[in-house]
Amino acid sequence: MQIKDIVKKVKQIEIRTRRKTEATLMGQYHSAFKGQGMTFSEVRPYQFGDEIRRIDWNKTARFREPFVKVMEEERELTMMILVDISASMDYGTKTQLKREYVAEIAASLGFSAAGNNDKVGLILFADKVYKVIPPQKGRKHILSIISNILTADYVPAVSKIDKAMEYMMGIFKRKSLVFLFSDFEDEYDSKMLRVASKKHHLLGMRIYDEKDNEIPDVGYALLYDAETGKQVWANTSSARWRYTFAEAQKQKVRALEDDFANSSASFMNVNTGADYSKLLYSYFQKK
Repeated sequence: MQIKDIVKKVKQIEIRTRRKTEATLMGQYHSAFKGQGMTFSEVRPYQFGDEIRRIDWNKTARFREPFVKVMEEERELTMMILVDISASMDYGTKTQLKREYVAEIAASLGFSAAGNNDKVGLILFADKVYKVIPPQKGRKHILSIISNILTADYVPAVSKIDKAMEYMMGIFKRKSLVFLFSDFEDEYDSKMLRVASKKHHLLGMRIYDEKDNEIPDVGYALLYDAETGKQVWANTSSARWRYTFAEAQKQKVRALEDDFANSSASFMNVNTGADYSKLLYSYFQKK
């Protein structure tokens, strides 16, 4: 894409997602994630109903009347967005490529976080980690994240989720919100999910196009794996072949759901045509 096209696309995503975010997601996001604890705010005179354990005994003794410490929730959190940029994510048969759909969801999450003064960071990965944008606050930072997802070079390589998760955990020690975007076409070590979910709030989002799950009858076709370069001829007119392919995809999704559930992590299987705001709203409510 040309620079002007990128700017236009980012602006369009911002307009669409900020409307959705402000209308439905921001309040639920704030309720779902309470922050890391309480921090001191001020000292004020005791009022009826205040907790005795909040009394500031030093100031009470000095002024000979009771004072209490006022505590506020320490709201600030860190959100990390991990995006698979293997070549299979640069694909789509509907109105959006997977990468564009991911950019839109990431924008909604980012603006929700920004509205609560939280930091947002980005990791782009495939067979290795290709780019890291450290967590920061603010609208301009979210727009930069959207732009990076849209303009990344989606590489013809097998994605290694394990490496991305290991890298993220090695750098970000504090408990964070982790959103992992991939089509999960490649194998991974489920042990890494368990380790990550013990330390962070983890949501895996399988982003898929409808043609990922079912291949239509188009006769003999040369199928090409965008990540490995492997090519194979298939008779898509065979009802048995199409059924076997569809069942294998269903089994893969069931295995993903089981892996995330067994790891105490959350998982969503999201079609590029779906209304993701409803799915995120439901996720925040459950949290």
